[in-house]
Amino acid sequence: QMSKRTDAPSLDENATKAQKTKQPVVYLTRKESFSASHRLYNPDLSESENLEIFGKCMNKNGHGHNYVLEVVLRGEIDPVTGMLLNLVDLKGYIEEAVMKKLDHKHLNEDVPEMKGINPTTENVAVWIWNSLLTTKLPPHLLYEVKVYETDKNIVVYRGE
Repeated sequence: QMSKRTDAPSLDENATKAQKTKQPVVYLTRKESFSASHRLYNPDLSESENLEIFGKCMNKNGHGHNYVLEVVLRGEIDPVTGMLLNLVDLKGYIEEAVMKKLDHKHLNEDVPEMKGINPTTENVAVWIWNSLLTTKLPPHLLYEVKVYETDKNIVVYRGE
């Protein structure tokens, strides 16, 4: 009769060991695009000052962009799932925090949370970061928000 080996670790013990072992750190990026219009304008400045600073971007009726957004997460790979975060979940957080609120909107007029904020790409990037933090996205994983206003104009925000 064979005796049961008692020195072999159980599956639960293996999972516990894997969780205690330092895992590789990865950067996970989800890319989305949205279309929005805006007007760059500071009501505290004169029309001529606004024109000098913002040029054609202060057009009274606004102008639009096809923005590209990259949300970058940073953290250790979960030893149980093999993932940093399920991409389906990340897509949902971006949909909730960004796409539903900004896609096909006039940022000055249609987004109540942006009232009083001059919607420069810098401010849009910070707004997106803060909006993502209102979702169930684990905040310690959020590393970077990158917003492409055009192929040549890009803003990166890392919560600083």
